[in-house]
Amino acid sequence: MPRKVCERHGKNYPCSCGMGNLYRFVEPLVLLLLKKKGHAYGYDLCAQLQDHALTDTAIEKAALYRTLRQLEMNGNVISEWETNKSGPARRVYKITKQGVQHLEEWASVLEHLSKSMAHFVRDAHKSLQAPASRKARPTSLPRR
Repeated sequence: MPRKVCERHGKNYPCSCGMGNLYRFVEPLVLLLLKKKGHAYGYDLCAQLQDHALTDTAIEKAALYRTLRQLEMNGNVISEWETNKSGPARRVYKITKQGVQHLEEWASVLEHLSKSMAHFVRDAHKSLQAPASRKARPTSLPRR
């Protein structure tokens, strides 16, 4: 699913507004892992997600499988049942060309977010190190 055009930021601004699943950044992680590996089983992705997580919060299996289903419905991932090995059938996932493009969009959005966050952190540190400024007296509001 290509990035939706954000009404607030416009077409050429790499914002996260139209990207969909920002929840713990599961979507870009899944796309990146599939791009690196070529294909993977859901179980393998689940094991590797935490090693690549962009937050320190645990990623639940349910969130992974919901994200995989959504990515597949949007044409970014395909899957098929693998039944030729011993044991139960397992679903194997692969990234599509459209999924690679979506990963590129995520990289752009996250790069912008990273710069914005770095700017915020620098500004916060600078503000915290500066001497306390005098508090302005509150202006009285006109009575009604």
